[in-house]
Parts: sequence; structure tokens; C-alpha cells
Amino acid sequence: MVNQEEWLLELEDTEWPLTAIDHDRLIARAIVADDDRNFYFVRAERDDEFGKAVFFETAGGGVEPNEDLDTAIRRELQEELGVNVDVICKIGVVSDYYNLIRRHNINHYFLCRIVSFGEKHLTKEEQEDYHLSTMKLRYTDALNAYERCRCTRLGRLIASREVPVLKRAKELLDETAPNFSTPE
Repeated sequence: MVNQEEWLLELEDTEWPLTAIDHDRLIARAIVADDDRNFYFVRAERDDEFGKAVFFETAGGGVEPNEDLDTAIRRELQEELGVNVDVICKIGVVSDYYNLIRRHNINHYFLCRIVSFGEKHLTKEEQEDYHLSTMKLRYTDALNAYERCRCTRLGRLIASREVPVLKRAKELLDETAPNFSTPE
């Protein structure tokens, strides 16, 4: 894994009023790229307390009890995208809030390179309630897709969290381009 200075981004939820935050969620997420610099995301269709929306975001999810971040990100990427990866580096932490569900998210972001593809292992909820699927996008197409998702309140929260991370990931890829195919 390449060592680089980790950054912290702190965001507020300006979409819903803050009544209380009663729990934290530790999350492992990744910007996932292949050797051709295609980026892989999760597309979701949902109709829940956040409203009806179609959006996309980085793959990732909650860190299980007694699980370290490296194990969590590899597990989440296998489950949601069906990929095995090399972790190039940890990008940083994004602290954000979902006031509607009274939650503080502590998102640990990684930059990962796909080593191989396999089967996804989605939960019943991910299949039936969120209709998760994989999106493969070029960098500018991903930025444009985030902009299109800003038409919903949840889409704005996700885009404000993910666009800075995607931009930082591209900078890191540009800096490590000669080593991208063979990360340390």
C-alpha cells in the first residue's frame, strides 16, 4: 500500500433539520478503478424514508464488530461489486451526517485497483429493496452522474461526500500512474 498523507473532510446535513444524533456508523468505502482507469460504483434504486430516488455511490458499508478496515473494505467490495482488489492507499476520512435517521457516518475511504472479478454476494435487502447494480464509468462521466443525482436531497448529501473523494483519488492515480498496474 502506498503511503500518503490522509485527509479529513467534515460535512453537515443541510437537507433535513437536526433533531438529534443518536448513533455513529463506522464505514469502509472505496474508489475502485481498473487498469484502464474505469471507475466502478454501486447504483441503487430506493423508496424509503429518504424518498424515492435512483443514485449511485462508492461501494462500501458498515465495518462489522472486531473487523479491521482492510478486511472490511475487501469484504464489501467482494459483496457489492464482486471484485478482489489491491488497496493502493487510504485516501482519508469523511465525517458526515444523515439527520433524518439521526446518524453520524465515519467513512474511511480507500483507493483500490481491481485484480479480478467474481460473483457478487448481495444481501436480500440490497437486491430487493435497493436493486443494487454495478456502474462502470470514466472519471468525467462519474462527475456528471453525481451532478445529475443532486436533484434529490439524498443525492445532494451523497454527491457532497463523494465528489471531493473522487477528485482526490484521481490526483493520487495521476501521481502514481507509473505504479498503478503494480501497487506496492
